[in-house]
Amino acid sequence: MEEIIQIIQESYSGYFNFLLNEILNPSWHNYFYWLIGISGFFFLLEVITPWRKDQSKFRKGFWMDFFYMFFNFFIFSLIIYNAASDVAVHFFNELLAKIGVTNLLSFEVMSWPIWAHFLVGFVVRDFVQWWTHRLLHKVPFLWEFHKVHHSIEEMGFAAHLRYHWMENIVYRTIEYIPLAIIGISLRDFFIIHVFTLAVGHFNHSNLKLNLGFLKYLFNNPQMHIWHHAYDLPEDRSTGVNFGLTLSIWDYLFKTNYIPHDGKDIKLGFPGIEEFPKDFVGQNSHLKKK
Repeated sequence: MEEIIQIIQESYSGYFNFLLNEILNPSWHNYFYWLIGISGFFFLLEVITPWRKDQSKFRKGFWMDFFYMFFNFFIFSLIIYNAASDVAVHFFNELLAKIGVTNLLSFEVMSWPIWAHFLVGFVVRDFVQWWTHRLLHKVPFLWEFHKVHHSIEEMGFAAHLRYHWMENIVYRTIEYIPLAIIGISLRDFFIIHVFTLAVGHFNHSNLKLNLGFLKYLFNNPQMHIWHHAYDLPEDRSTGVNFGLTLSIWDYLFKTNYIPHDGKDIKLGFPGIEEFPKDFVGQNSHLKKK
């Protein structure tokens, strides 16, 4: 028990010191200011060249999403996630040790050229996240959490940041084993975090950019808006276009759906009219049986 308490204390103090350093010491390796900078960049683009020109610059739900940005990326990690995940990893490793598994590592990609282990880490992570995203839509219990993200009624870059804190737990839990097997720690991959943050902002933005053939590789606003569509085809009622950063998985597994550019389609899900509009309500909501 003392060991667990020590892990929790070290996690809290370690992350608090990290967050304090992020805020007080701006640098090129500072995620806090990358988050603010990338968000500001896409906000400026939406002001200068919006796709939906009649949409307010501070669209419906913007300030809610702005709060979600800091809660999910920083506050939740400080209050709950960082300590809980360290404890979970400790118990998981102890469980593996009891059955004779002392190291999940199958091959060490960190010994490869830097471009190679970044590429492998990015692709493996994105593929795992694609399947996890499908689970969030397919499993009714998980969908109740994912509804928070789909409660967006107007798209803009900050919509990327609105999601239930439970999604952090679901994604990171499922990611842990495959990334551990190839020797990758997400905390070490600053470039991957920044790149996927930027693409995620772009996917949700009020922008239109002709990507040419790259649309079959990378997600984009004209593809992702259909993921948020209120009305879906009957044979795809659990969702379409599940890609987070890469769109190629949807084309490979036939979950792609872009009947037209979707500029003015209705967003949300059946029942969104009764879904809570405030942060506390959204994060404590579960469907009444």
